[in-house]
Amino acid sequence: MMDGYFITGTDTDIGKTWTSLGIVEALKRRGHTVGVMKPVSAGCAQTGAGLRNEDALLLQRHSNVELAYDQINPYAFAPAIAPHIAAAEAAMRMDIETLHAQFQAIAAQSDCVVVEGAGGWQVPLNDFQTMAELAKRLALPVCLVVGLRLGCLNHALLTVASIRASGLPLAGWVANQLTPEMARLDENIATLERMIEAPLLGRIPYLEHLDVNAIADRLSLPPARNTLRPDWAI
Repeated sequence: MMDGYFITGTDTDIGKTWTSLGIVEALKRRGHTVGVMKPVSAGCAQTGAGLRNEDALLLQRHSNVELAYDQINPYAFAPAIAPHIAAAEAAMRMDIETLHAQFQAIAAQSDCVVVEGAGGWQVPLNDFQTMAELAKRLALPVCLVVGLRLGCLNHALLTVASIRASGLPLAGWVANQLTPEMARLDENIATLERMIEAPLLGRIPYLEHLDVNAIADRLSLPPARNTLRPDWAI
């Protein structure tokens, strides 16, 4: 297992991208070269260079490893729908081995790699495989972003159980406040701290203006060790 994180979330639109950017920034502050990957994206805009996803472009901009867009985001689809449906409509089949090969190429240039999944942990990639299978193939520890809103307790605990069942380590979770006000916010976070057997890596308040440095300031990433270089630690 190499260094880096696979970022998943309790749902779509709960802050995975900006949490990923904060993690990238936090790792860069420690002096590391940080590769990035958004293996699958939907809701892409057509540009002169091809389909481009806003989240993938943000990751590319904040990485300190020079990577081509197609390396970062191998599968990009225009419709803002479930990726496996978008792929079927485009007469494509997403292949985990293709994604793994791209990941290995990025990893070869990086101290660590931050990979942002699409949607939640069990989003389908094709008729037989899900985002969870991709995370297992990449063999990265998982960081779970919990979007704090009504229903987040159930979503978070179900996702944690599924991550545990996959055999991958849960490096920790991030509490991301989605709205200015949430009833019993502190109590919800306290409940998750008691019930999730992994550290709370950071609590991100509602930010009217999203800021990578403000997010990185609020993250506390655990030490990690690269099994191929035992003298090196994040």
